[in-house]
Amino acid sequence: MSSAPDRAVLRRELRQRRRDLPAATRIAAAESLANRLLALPLLPSSGHVAGYWAMDGEIGLHVFQLRLPPALTYCLPLLHADESLRFAPWRAGDPLVTNRFGIPEPDIDPDTALPASDMAMLVLPLVGFDARCNRLGMGGGWYDRSLAFRHARRAPPLFVGAAFAVQQCDAIPMQPWDVRLDAVCSEATAHFSEDIA
Repeated sequence: MSSAPDRAVLRRELRQRRRDLPAATRIAAAESLANRLLALPLLPSSGHVAGYWAMDGEIGLHVFQLRLPPALTYCLPLLHADESLRFAPWRAGDPLVTNRFGIPEPDIDPDTALPASDMAMLVLPLVGFDARCNRLGMGGGWYDRSLAFRHARRAPPLFVGAAFAVQQCDAIPMQPWDVRLDAVCSEATAHFSEDIA
């Protein structure tokens, strides 16, 4: 694969790779991913941990959510009117609604949800990643806008990407608005940014 492929082409190829994984592989990968996330040396001891509802072949976080230590509160993202994501605590069985993209989110007023900067850790879905913790997202800019505060300061929360190993690339072409992750975990590996390694 070229070191600087077109982002749209790369997105299509990587999304297809993850969709093509068999169910048994996905289940085993979610288990391994949970183990890697919970073993992160910078895993917070308390606070809110943002996850996501897996869609379009994304690696699932259900095992991770169930194994979180009690002092960590799992949250799901909600679309906010300012075109950013907010995050709300969620447990299995809590009410959900479907947003305009068909993604389930907690059934609360988005104005009452927490901004990304209030999380102790965010586990982000991604389409592709490289060993330097660069992330290729879906292209809508929701996470870029929500995490833009990080351009001004290198501080918490911890940003961790989650993906299948087949989504790793030699290099992800970065844009000025992209926010580099602190770590990326797959079922096979964990990569750390040079800023925290």
